[in-house]
Amino acid sequence: MIKLVQYVAMVSLLAACSQKSEPNALVLPVSNTIEVTNTDSNDSILLKAAHVVPTANQYEALQNEFIAFIHFGPNTFTRMEWGNGMEDPKIFDLQNLDTDQWCKAMKDAGMKMVIFTAKHHDGFVLWQSRYTEHGIMSSPFKDGKGDVLMELSESCKKYGLKLGVYLSPADLFQIENKDGLYGNLSDYTERTIPRQVEGRPFENKTTFTFRVDDYNEYFLNQLFELLTEYGPIHEVWFDGAHPKRKGGQTYNYLAWKELIRALAPKAVIFGKEDIRWCGNEAGKTRDTEWNVIPYQDDPDQMNSFADLTDESLGNREDLYKGKFLHYQQAETNTSIREGWFYRDDEDQKVRSTDDVFDIYERSVGGNSTFLLNIPPNRDGEFSPTDVTVLEEVGQRISETYGSNLLIGAKGPKGILGNDLASFELLGPGAQEVVIETNAPITLNRLAIQEAINTHSERVEKHALDAWVDNTWKEIAAATNIGYKRILRFPEVTTQKLRIRILESRFHPAIASVSAHYYKARPPQLSIERSVEGAVTISPKKDSFGWKPHGEDIAGNINSGYNIRFSTDGSEPTTASEIYNLSFIIPSGEVKAVAEVNGKLGSVTSELFGIVKKDWKPVGEDSFEGDHAAINAFDGNPETYWSSADKSRKNYINIDLGKEYAITGFTYTPQTSSSEGMIERGVVRISTDGKSWENVEDFQFGNLINDPTTRTHMFKSKIKARYIGIESKVIAGNGKTSAIAELDFLLD
Repeated sequence: MIKLVQYVAMVSLLAACSQKSEPNALVLPVSNTIEVTNTDSNDSILLKAAHVVPTANQYEALQNEFIAFIHFGPNTFTRMEWGNGMEDPKIFDLQNLDTDQWCKAMKDAGMKMVIFTAKHHDGFVLWQSRYTEHGIMSSPFKDGKGDVLMELSESCKKYGLKLGVYLSPADLFQIENKDGLYGNLSDYTERTIPRQVEGRPFENKTTFTFRVDDYNEYFLNQLFELLTEYGPIHEVWFDGAHPKRKGGQTYNYLAWKELIRALAPKAVIFGKEDIRWCGNEAGKTRDTEWNVIPYQDDPDQMNSFADLTDESLGNREDLYKGKFLHYQQAETNTSIREGWFYRDDEDQKVRSTDDVFDIYERSVGGNSTFLLNIPPNRDGEFSPTDVTVLEEVGQRISETYGSNLLIGAKGPKGILGNDLASFELLGPGAQEVVIETNAPITLNRLAIQEAINTHSERVEKHALDAWVDNTWKEIAAATNIGYKRILRFPEVTTQKLRIRILESRFHPAIASVSAHYYKARPPQLSIERSVEGAVTISPKKDSFGWKPHGEDIAGNINSGYNIRFSTDGSEPTTASEIYNLSFIIPSGEVKAVAEVNGKLGSVTSELFGIVKKDWKPVGEDSFEGDHAAINAFDGNPETYWSSADKSRKNYINIDLGKEYAITGFTYTPQTSSSEGMIERGVVRISTDGKSWENVEDFQFGNLINDPTTRTHMFKSKIKARYIGIESKVIAGNGKTSAIAELDFLLD
């Protein structure tokens, strides 16, 4: 299990770097996976964990830090999150494509790689595959001759970006098509990959033989195309989505892996043993993200991998339960827009620069990689709003982390340069690092990195002190470090810093320490309205429990800020009305922005529907405990209605107090658990609150992983006083229906 060549490489590197040596009796060979035996004590398990390291490919992937995801396809034109596999390829009516614009925007953001959805769950392919006609070859784009992946590959080379591919294992076209290969109960036989197609020879003449069924053969053939004809591939992205199953179909991942390792030797594989999902799609990060984690089976031999969503994955108690200790880094993924695919530039919310930059600092500075999705629009470009955010994020990253305030400082030489191959090994005794600058510096960020490629993740708890008024003052503390930890704290001016290692698994090896200054911006804002219609605007409170920039928001802004707002749909400016007191708005959109010394922050907007003070419940199929119907419109998203079960139709009916011409509604799911999120349903109306008619179906995708407020606009206005929501499908095959808040919109 432990590879001698890695051990030799480690010893050579230690000697070359002329660092302190670890006690020979305690040194173990490093490896990507180390087995735990029945005779191992807890101490020996920790020692083994302190010698689990990333592969060369994993380490290179970690150094990418900030990467892009691109979801593009028929859903872009149907405005759906998940297609059904039976879309007519002609729906992909792409007239223009500008992958240079994509790559420039990603490069400006500071990204180093892009992962492209070559095939999503609908089975529609965006390259000229030999093995299906369900794809771009049957679309109007360039008369069926277009190849989005090829154009992106060329643009990546032009802008110096690495390329990865997402090939969905799920394939609804192959499921729904009567001649489809998915779950067709075909025999497992010896198959040659790639299957040759007349008139379409491969330049790469390598062939493989696998014992697989029809669908796995199809998948392997398409993998071969992607890995051999589109330039070096640096990441292959898999997920576990199964929108629909058929015929007991299974995936032969071990065959896929063999193909990938042979044809893309620099690639890491997401969703498998190389890189794991962070556990959500909302940009939430763990306070402690360990990449050395336990397994019950050898990950190198596993055919399938479960999603690891527990809050704790690699602490001591977790490790003691494992039979194998394995390095598997986290990738924090979310979308710049509400949803993975582009819908529109009016109703689809876009993350602010503040949001994206904060996730960058928490994810990259929290021992993971930040994967941000940017969906192209129907004109084949990133929308201007998205581009602006990317440019601004890139500017902030460059301004904050482009220069190191510790250049020229006095301290351990192994940690003050830019060479991560050098490090300071902290042996027995005082485990601390002291750095002194030539002149006082003002900082509010400190980045620390361990030498994980040779010495694994060892620090379990650490603190940062600054020398202020002739004494040490603790200014930040955190748990692990790993690849990188970014400490964020109120600005301090000092000439001397001290890093104290408070707990560790073995002698820590610190590879880099750098100090930075983030220039405070006006804060993000939050706009709320009571059931009586009173609007309040205040600095945004975080919904995940983390603080947006490492401290309370009030400490992140300059004094004397104003809040400017508008209620007529216009963008607020420095000349807009100043917010002082709450105000009443019956319905409509409120936009607000913070202003500091004439500089405006990110605009926040909220679309408010009908004031709820006169609303009354007029029926529900059932409710559980104290989760009665009134909780669905009490103005508090922390409370919610929940049905008792799904043994009957779940519904909630509301009397709005008078008749309104309603244009749409918003649905806020409850987030205390993943239960009850309404994926599909129907809107009903009544003239008397007793007899009901269905008026329009609705559907929301990806609720469990991204439980944010969703909007459904009606095809035409609905006049109603009595209105109801009935659920049809609950996300994750749930047994109950739940609603935290409903809002009904007017013009």
